[in-house]
Amino acid sequence: MHEIAVGPPHPARPLIPGRRCVVTGSAGFIGAQLCARLVRDGWSVTGIDGFTDSYDPVEKVMRAAGLVRTEGISLVVGDLCELDLDAAFAGADVVFHLAGRAGVRASFTDVDRYEHDNVTATERVLAAARRTGVRRIVYASSSSVYGNGETPFHEDAVPGPISPYGRTKLEAEQRCLGASGHGLEAVALRYFTVFGPGQRPDMGLRLFAEAAVLGRPVTLLGDGTQRRDFTYVSDVVAATVAAADAPADGLPVNVGGGCDVSVLDVLDLLRDLVGNELVLDVRPFAQGDVRVTSADLGRAQRLLGFEARVPFAAGFEREVAWVRGRLDRRVPVPA
Repeated sequence: MHEIAVGPPHPARPLIPGRRCVVTGSAGFIGAQLCARLVRDGWSVTGIDGFTDSYDPVEKVMRAAGLVRTEGISLVVGDLCELDLDAAFAGADVVFHLAGRAGVRASFTDVDRYEHDNVTATERVLAAARRTGVRRIVYASSSSVYGNGETPFHEDAVPGPISPYGRTKLEAEQRCLGASGHGLEAVALRYFTVFGPGQRPDMGLRLFAEAAVLGRPVTLLGDGTQRRDFTYVSDVVAATVAAADAPADGLPVNVGGGCDVSVLDVLDLLRDLVGNELVLDVRPFAQGDVRVTSADLGRAQRLLGFEARVPFAAGFEREVAWVRGRLDRRVPVPA
């Protein structure tokens, strides 16, 4: 185990006794922002990240560099299937399990890696959590578990994932919820298309923004009528923190933005934000691409006190500004 340690928490933010946590996937887009929020809230955080090649690891390294300079955070580097997780989890009250292999399209050609990173890794996390007395696991699941189900998606609906990615996220979620009990609590948060500054480079909103800012053709997969429930990253982080103590043991909970937006509407907004017409490179629908995602947020409101605070237009404006700044510098800039 290779650990990069930092000093004790900042004296201005004393720790609540026992409030130590682990964040897997800590150098990811959501994970890094979750770590920063937890430290601000007084938690002592151990981050774990394997810096996999699911997308350019340079961006993860940049975020990790910021984390290890933050008092109250230490970082463990390695594969969840190989690390001594008992040592990493010792004394932790909560494990926020965000690590996993994302991306729908790649999952059709690399099923074994998705099984390893999403299912096998989760099994090891659960086993270690039980051995070390962790109170709660908060698992980052995905709206992909619903497939093309009836909208708005409700947690009680029968899942129907249509990609290997969605299937492995559902399998991992089921492992977590099935492990709940006998001293270990588990909550599965079904994230809906998370966006904002620092978004993964393989995600549509970021790809659209980068192409538009550079004056290049914007690749549109399908006819643009697909609709997504986009959720701003700070709202997702707030819901994830709330899930540490919410009365949601053994349950899946949707975390969405509360308003689904069509891809065509996204492109109209992008035109306004960059001040230029867009040249579209229209291609067929992508394999595994669902037509609509829309979250029923009743359970999140009741159990997490969740309310999406950043509307799509405001959040996308921030992301486009971040993309513009990053491209102006021509270096990866962490959010």
